[in-house]
Amino acid sequence: MATQSLYRRYRPRRFNEVKGQEHVVRSLRNAVINHREGQAYLFSGPRGTGKTTSARILAKVLNCENPQDGEPCCECASCLAVERGTSYDVHELDAASNNGVDAMRDLIEKASLGTPGRHKVYILDEVHMLSKAAEAALLKTLEEPPPHVVFVLATTDPQKVSETIRSRTQHLQFHLLPMDVMEQHIRWLAGDAGIELSDEALQSVLRQGGGSARDTVSALELVASGGGEPLETTPLDEFIEAFIEHDPGRALTVVALAVQQGRDPRTLTDDIVRHLRDCFLSLMAPELVQLPVQRAEEVSALAQRMGAAAAVRAMERLGEMLVEMRHAPDPRLLLEVALVQLTHEAASNDMSVLLDRIERLEHQVASGVAAAPAVRAAPIDPSTGRAALGGRARRETAPAATPPAPAVAALPSVLLVDSGAPAAAAPAPATAGTTPVPVGAVQAAPAAAPVGDGGDLVAATAARWAGDIKPKLKGLARAMYSNTTLLGERDGAFTLGVSNEATRLKCEEHRKDVEAAIASVVGGKVAVQLVIHTGPDDHDDAVAGGGNGGGGGGGGGGGNGGSSNVVPFARDAPSVPMPDEEAIDLDDLIDAPPEAVVSPIDRLAQAFPGSQLVDE
Repeated sequence: MATQSLYRRYRPRRFNEVKGQEHVVRSLRNAVINHREGQAYLFSGPRGTGKTTSARILAKVLNCENPQDGEPCCECASCLAVERGTSYDVHELDAASNNGVDAMRDLIEKASLGTPGRHKVYILDEVHMLSKAAEAALLKTLEEPPPHVVFVLATTDPQKVSETIRSRTQHLQFHLLPMDVMEQHIRWLAGDAGIELSDEALQSVLRQGGGSARDTVSALELVASGGGEPLETTPLDEFIEAFIEHDPGRALTVVALAVQQGRDPRTLTDDIVRHLRDCFLSLMAPELVQLPVQRAEEVSALAQRMGAAAAVRAMERLGEMLVEMRHAPDPRLLLEVALVQLTHEAASNDMSVLLDRIERLEHQVASGVAAAPAVRAAPIDPSTGRAALGGRARRETAPAATPPAPAVAALPSVLLVDSGAPAAAAPAPATAGTTPVPVGAVQAAPAAAPVGDGGDLVAATAARWAGDIKPKLKGLARAMYSNTTLLGERDGAFTLGVSNEATRLKCEEHRKDVEAAIASVVGGKVAVQLVIHTGPDDHDDAVAGGGNGGGGGGGGGGGNGGSSNVVPFARDAPSVPMPDEEAIDLDDLIDAPPEAVVSPIDRLAQAFPGSQLVDE
């Protein structure tokens, strides 16, 4: 004969044996004592909290021959028949496997038949699994049931039960058991069953049970079969230590150990998230932590070292990874990548990590770290400027009188996004018969951060625009600004580069929406400035001509509608003189290859990003 399971052996037989559901027990006992039993009840709550057990106790006391203070005697023939499952007065039906309309019709036909007891009790488990037709058939009987019939509907998901059925029942909600109540009950049960249980094994049992009485007792039975030692040997605290120490190797080692022991990466990730939640709650609301006292103190000490921000970041990242693991061919790989991102700052693309790096840089500047020396850009000679930018040299001509351009303003405190092109070289020495007049020398302001840290600031600015601000844009604003480039930010003024004038005009129509999206991320009042920016040449053209305009712009003052006041990047220009211009005969020029010619349709597509060709 097989040994009876602990959860069946210690199943409550009376209302006073039900743990952690005092509000439900009080309502049912008072109804029985005052003879005000309802004709239909709806018991809802997580699995293993006592819904079906309470329904059976209610069925026993309604037909008990000697009820005492709302409790069944558990000794009469009716009570014993209910416990054995042979009573003619109690009918249990699993709605998950009998969810058709035929099963409900058969139940309704037999409901009016008399029984030996005072009440005929129908217990429908997992009632939310009934089909629509079965619910409709049951609804009429719930509205006008026979006087001797009591329905008890049990479900783990009451929101899926039809509203018309819920409105015709007395809804009693079962809760997960508090940790202290569950610990006291398991200690008593282990002592009564003769099971030796260490404190470590008890904590493992409570953690696996998660507040469910049946799951906790089942976990206790599993531990008892293993000799009273915990079967869960994965040290979750090691993950927290790895987060604190920024040690990815430590985290990956624990993952490898868990996988070798047969742990599934998904369940391991879920356990890590639960442990992080305990750490987070121990900081925010210690009274909500459902752990034994000694374990709660250990978790609180870890949480103090980790910090709330790091715990939230880890929970968010691992929570996203749990969703991705559902369809991943290798869940372990996703878990390892997430752990490396959380423990190694260089591998993280999280904005909070970048902000932490910016704060450290600002602290270094405030502490007196030497700033980078000023970089002087070489003046650009109009006669050699195009050759320096990669164009063809032109014939020597007499220099036109060009007014000197005003000096460019100092660089903002946040570096602009460098395009990576080399700076314009110094002008070539003056040749005989020509006296080139430079447009003006450009003096860059000292950098705001130490040498080597500018990349962090640039990366942070670009990451904020691409990661936090762009996703907040909606509709046409998101489409128009999808190809814009963040050139820089200073005191709430964001400079964005677009490819051409038509795109700039279209983007101007949605500038207010973009400013609102930026303000929601960075806070405060912000402004957006749109300029023409097609590549590395724009910075040099801005220095030479004040913008991207042509000859109609008037040289230094021309540009694209006055929007060319972009602060150029200070670059380390080599002080190597440019070679003399080469005289090229027009007859030596060759035509451009056919593939370099841009069709009108391609030009329209560039002018209107996101547009589609309907008919040609």
